[in-house]
Amino acid sequence: MKKVAVIMGGFSSEYEISLQSGQTVINNLNTDKYDVYEVRIQKNKWAVIRNQHEYPIDKNDFSVLIDGQKINFDVVFNAIHGTPGEDGAILAYFEMLGIPHTSASFDKMALTFNKKNTLSVVRSYGIATAQSVFLHHKDPVHLQQIIDKIGLPCFVKPNRAGSSYGISKVYTEDELLPAIQKAFAEDKEIIIEAFLDGRELSIGVIKYKGEIKVLPVTEIIPENDFFDYEAKYLGKSKEITPANLPENILQKIQETAARVYEVLDLDGISRAEYILVNEVPYFLEINMVPGLTEASIFPQQAVAAGLSLQELFENAIEMALG
Repeated sequence: MKKVAVIMGGFSSEYEISLQSGQTVINNLNTDKYDVYEVRIQKNKWAVIRNQHEYPIDKNDFSVLIDGQKINFDVVFNAIHGTPGEDGAILAYFEMLGIPHTSASFDKMALTFNKKNTLSVVRSYGIATAQSVFLHHKDPVHLQQIIDKIGLPCFVKPNRAGSSYGISKVYTEDELLPAIQKAFAEDKEIIIEAFLDGRELSIGVIKYKGEIKVLPVTEIIPENDFFDYEAKYLGKSKEITPANLPENILQKIQETAARVYEVLDLDGISRAEYILVNEVPYFLEINMVPGLTEASIFPQQAVAAGLSLQELFENAIEMALG
């Protein structure tokens, strides 16, 4: 029986959400087929949680001692949102140890976690994106120059953060500097993006039995001004899966989503965000460890595609094991 470590937690603001995602994975794996271990990753402590006991991980080889028996894992299921799971840091460690994991390779994870770098790659393949300005925290901030290039309203986002932390929608010049400061509280690099007036779409893409598989499209209609943290996690949005769009538009979006996954050379689970403007899907960003809770968009899409969560998660493990 393969020993599966489901890693969750992490070092970012998304710690609690990651614990929920990890539990969803554990609850949906067949324990007759896999020996499943809950592994919580924190800055000062890595531990297996079993029967309400904590067993420290030996970081030399990612093993654990339980009741005098040393356990080495056959595969790691990555359910860490943000760092060190989604940015590839911990995956580089597993790759050095030769332990397979369910995500894309560490360098591809680092690429996709960086919004600026991801946009530059997809743009080079002719995929539509919003006009944007990149700022490092040491750069001088020229508000008028930013507005001249991007226009108002605009979005200010941390370059490397998830779950809509640190994001603001800015309507006036007065709001721009506080929004920039808020984003810099999450990351040393930020991205300021032109507002695209269109329909907001989210689409999951996975490797399923070795082939790229695009899941049904979700349209997001937030109650708030945009798809922020409340909309994502506190039910303040309407999510329609599959999206009510003409067949030719759906096909175009699905082709774009598959192409993005392909040009970024990805593996594992992904969910990307698009804005549909005049029948053109504009790529915003991609999440390589999307929310996996029952309420999350990605599991809804899998179910709409006729995949149970058990099939989805077990496919990820089997793909990792190769």
